[in-house]
Amino acid sequence: MKRLIAIILGLISLVAVSAAGVRNAGGRPQIELTLIPPSLVSDKIVLDIRGGIWNRTDTAGKFEVSMFLDEQKPGTLLYRTTIEVPANSAKEVRYLWPTKNHVGRHKIILVAGTGKSNVRALQPLTVVSSDVRSSRRIGGAWVGIAHWSEQEGRHWNAEIKKMSDSDWRQLVRGMHGVGMNVIVIQEVFRNQVYNYEDSVIAQKGYRGLAYYPSKLFPGRMPIAAKDPIGAILTEADSLGMHVFLGVGMYAWFDYSPASLAWHEKVAKELWQLYGQHPSFYGWYISEEKDGGLGDSTERQQIVDFFSHFTPYVHSMAPGKPVMLASNCYHLRGAEATYLKLLPNIDILCPFAFARMPEGDETGAEAASLLAKLCRESGTHLWLDMEVFVFDKEGGLIPRPIDGVLSDLKEYTNFEETLCYQYPGLLTAPSASVRLGGEPAVKLYLDYRKYLDGLRVK
Repeated sequence: MKRLIAIILGLISLVAVSAAGVRNAGGRPQIELTLIPPSLVSDKIVLDIRGGIWNRTDTAGKFEVSMFLDEQKPGTLLYRTTIEVPANSAKEVRYLWPTKNHVGRHKIILVAGTGKSNVRALQPLTVVSSDVRSSRRIGGAWVGIAHWSEQEGRHWNAEIKKMSDSDWRQLVRGMHGVGMNVIVIQEVFRNQVYNYEDSVIAQKGYRGLAYYPSKLFPGRMPIAAKDPIGAILTEADSLGMHVFLGVGMYAWFDYSPASLAWHEKVAKELWQLYGQHPSFYGWYISEEKDGGLGDSTERQQIVDFFSHFTPYVHSMAPGKPVMLASNCYHLRGAEATYLKLLPNIDILCPFAFARMPEGDETGAEAASLLAKLCRESGTHLWLDMEVFVFDKEGGLIPRPIDGVLSDLKEYTNFEETLCYQYPGLLTAPSASVRLGGEPAVKLYLDYRKYLDGLRVK
């Protein structure tokens, strides 16, 4: 009888879940497992496996942490270490694993224990055969709750503001239907101010309008949905998807000390409100930046910004990446700044390769230079691919599928490809709110037809 009780207690102490992590009774994480990039990936990359380990007691604790492939047994052990986590804090454990010779469906398993009990988390992983780093698929997309420019979003902005929480959940299902399982929420506040206008904020205070029930600032965007951020995360939870929360908008291209302080406050609130969601994947900084990184003052500001912001959010949510999207223009002359900046950015996701300005490098040359800088810095390089073109009035309309497939074929030195953006440019035919109309449905169906030819058997 004693032996039976011991076995039962052992089984109880090992908590196994099929989601990203284990949470306590209050919904806060105990351990979490993050893969960069998340599934699906090619067999030509090095997968970044990150574990977040929380110690929610009042005394320091030692944790034995192990990572396994497919099964939890000695022959499948990838990595093992012991870490000490101070009281009421968290630490990250990281292991880099080449996907070469591992084509197929897998599970990455994370186990952490104190000697008295263990908790376990797992993430599914599909590795596909490829002759390049890219999988030649679009793994995710930006999602703007409303487009920042009424002119650019003129074909769908009125409709998107009327969407309910239920409509947002349906949009997420549409993305999942074509394998776009990474969602980048464009911004959680709307504030159409630029970095050269930051004196407006200094004089009048921050007057941005929130897309979620923020307690930091009273302003709210005039939209029908009560909490579209929560709705997106909830649906993504159920589908095993991954969501970056867009910490912004303070002011476009603004990385000043005032902007840093604002971002840290907002990030803390977002973690407190939404940190219980397994789909909460990481942090996206909404302000963007020109590839040249600005003048000498701006360059120093952006380096200082990420040298403070990234450690700050990693202390709250270890393992969860920080991503910046900059354009790919004017890179020459900024290389030294990139080598200072990139070590504090987990993912660089540049855009606009198909729109290089006259006299600049080609898109391929810019991509090659960014790849070199990211390799030297240990930063992940993802592609922000544009699935739009402009109409005669400056509105965004869906890009013909030939252009989309051309970019997927040309820009292959990126371990993940996201696109800008899903709402208004791609729409599932089953959607009750068809943002972008029939042209967006057509692009969705055209891409799905391409994807069907690549299905993993």
